[in-house]
Amino acid sequence: MEKGIRLKVRKELDGRQQSNIIKLKGSLISKGYTEIIHILDQDEEYHINTFDIESGTGIEVREFITAFIAREQLEDSISIFS
Repeated sequence: MEKGIRLKVRKELDGRQQSNIIKLKGSLISKGYTEIIHILDQDEEYHINTFDIESGTGIEVREFITAFIAREQLEDSISIFS
């Protein structure tokens, strides 16, 4: 495992956004991309979610997250954080 992905998640979310972000995190776990997601406060507006991934799966995981964000229209709620 390698530390691979960090997500920046807005703290102020409506019910639909919260539900979809929970679905995204559940999908990451159920697809076997990670086992646990760590949540830390960044500031007043955002959480940073980090998780380990298998070596060599970074591109696949990032593509999955990007597609999920676009499909669920979460661009203003969550992003991959560099």
